[in-house]
Amino acid sequence: MTSLTRLLRPKSIAVLGAGWALNVIEQCRKMGFDGPVWPVHPTKPEIGGLKAYASLADLPGVPDATFIGVNRFATIEVVRELAAMGAGGAICFASGWTEAGEPGLQAQLVAAAGDMPILGPNCYGVINYLDGALLWPDQHGGVRVERGVALVSQSSNIVINLGMQKRALPVAYVACLGNAAVVGLAELTGALLDDPRVTAVGLYIEGIDDAPAFAALADKARALGKGIVAIKSGKTELSRTAAASHTASLAGGGAASSAFLARIGVAEVNTPSELIETLKIFHVHGPSLGPRICSLSCSGGEAGLVADLAAPHGIDFPPVPQATHDRLFAVLGEIPTISNPLDYHTFIWGDGPKTTEVFTAMLQAYDAGLYIIDPPRDDRCDPSGYQPALEAIVSAQRTSGRPAFPVASMAENFGEVRAQALMDQGVVPLMGLETALAAIKAAQTPAGAPGWRPLTALAPRGAALLTEAEGKALLAAAGVPVPRAITGTLAEVTQGAVRLSAPYAMKGLGFAHKTEAGAVRLGLSTLQGQPEMPGATGYLVEEMVTGTVAEILLGLRRDPVYGVTLTLGMGGVTAEVLADTVTLVLPATRAEILAALARLRLWPLLDGYRGRPKADVAALADVALCLATAMEDPALEEIEINPVMVRAQGAIAVDALVRKV
Repeated sequence: MTSLTRLLRPKSIAVLGAGWALNVIEQCRKMGFDGPVWPVHPTKPEIGGLKAYASLADLPGVPDATFIGVNRFATIEVVRELAAMGAGGAICFASGWTEAGEPGLQAQLVAAAGDMPILGPNCYGVINYLDGALLWPDQHGGVRVERGVALVSQSSNIVINLGMQKRALPVAYVACLGNAAVVGLAELTGALLDDPRVTAVGLYIEGIDDAPAFAALADKARALGKGIVAIKSGKTELSRTAAASHTASLAGGGAASSAFLARIGVAEVNTPSELIETLKIFHVHGPSLGPRICSLSCSGGEAGLVADLAAPHGIDFPPVPQATHDRLFAVLGEIPTISNPLDYHTFIWGDGPKTTEVFTAMLQAYDAGLYIIDPPRDDRCDPSGYQPALEAIVSAQRTSGRPAFPVASMAENFGEVRAQALMDQGVVPLMGLETALAAIKAAQTPAGAPGWRPLTALAPRGAALLTEAEGKALLAAAGVPVPRAITGTLAEVTQGAVRLSAPYAMKGLGFAHKTEAGAVRLGLSTLQGQPEMPGATGYLVEEMVTGTVAEILLGLRRDPVYGVTLTLGMGGVTAEVLADTVTLVLPATRAEILAALARLRLWPLLDGYRGRPKADVAALADVALCLATAMEDPALEEIEINPVMVRAQGAIAVDALVRKV
């Protein structure tokens, strides 16, 4: 495919479809596009005051970009003609393709496009606010800018809503993907990043079509110093194999996508408001905001509220250093408690120099600062008394070189005009306390490792469930410690148990979930007299594992998008009740696996909580790495061990669910 530059930054535009063409013409006119716009219509002499041409062949030149607002069947022929004449690209607006059960029709469109890029079909279009070029058939909320962020969406309506924001975010591009038949998410986003006037990108993602290409996109953004923040929808869908394993239900849906985005350094948020606020931070300060945050307010209630709302986001407020404490005390005196979050009271309110000193002194000790401030509404109150505090925030940022964020506890308490005035000074106002904290956390997303790519993804396949004995043999061959065991009929294992040491664990084979089927008997001192287990196809008898510190679930499964995922969590029969898991996308290093374990809510139970022995998490990581190597066999679809018995020294897999093609 040829470059997207002509399509995204056109010097000339053609428009087809009478009503839609008129809308595009009007939007280009309003935005001051200075290139020619050529309407094409077989019977109309003019559209929107512009001369209309009867056909593409009659145009005075080859268009860089074309908005195709005709029906889907005519669209195919238009695309074929544009490609043949060397046009720069097109927006295919019509619906009724793969999304409507017509994949064959969409295939015809792709063939007609050849090397010419098209956005869509079923696509609203693209807006270039930098150059005033709009291939857009509707209203929008933006203005011309010299630099700003790009908004890319797989949903036209979502990006329309984002474009109506009143939060002072400068938007350079708005672009929709539609069905992404030719140009995919990574390719479109990468082309927008190539524009030096684009500072960051916000994405609304319904599905990632090419995970390696998306990881390469994150590399590109990192190299350019530009942040990417995304909303990933569809996170509540259960995985296709939820009935077979705990891993599928615990790590299905959004766990894999979130793990992938985190691995490559793409910030993830949950709401449009959080997306906008994070983009404001990226636009002004770039990605990777520092973790040491301070908060200042003139109310103890606000200070407490900040601390409470920050906790779920994992935002800490480090103590005030002694030198900073002394500097603040010199201004505030003994009544305010010098702490972080800081309630500086109102003694300095309206005193510009003192407020500036307090705001600057605090900020210089941290990576960034939150300044809780809700100016009064302009229509009924006089907000002038808040100006010294706002000016002090600006001064603190300039003096310290650290980001200073004025934060309105409620979004409506910061009007667009006031917010824009601060943005013009390089200060990012954040709208709504909860949203601000989510944006701060998102902006702290660590950069991914350059060059990392997920393992090759495979399409879903039918896979057979191995017996536990077969699964254990596979684990042992992979280097995973398993208990000594025998298998056979009830009579055979009863007779052969003398070769093992009691106590015994006896399990019926042929069940995905043995506990629920009543096919597990533990702590047996003898097998004599044990009754049959209804439905069992055979029996597995093992030596019981003693000295267990923790039971851990460890699962690896193929993901049709992200390759192979690794899930670690608190296991045993209560695994799904606890739902305490972390998921990584492979490949992952030992250090990354150990760091993931430390993110579990119940990590203290592994780390010697209240005098308990510490679990040998290094041995657990070894088990995970052995299984990751085993999954290089493309015939393996899923491996789950629930549980791995982790002891003070060593870890042993006492259960195995393996699905293999």
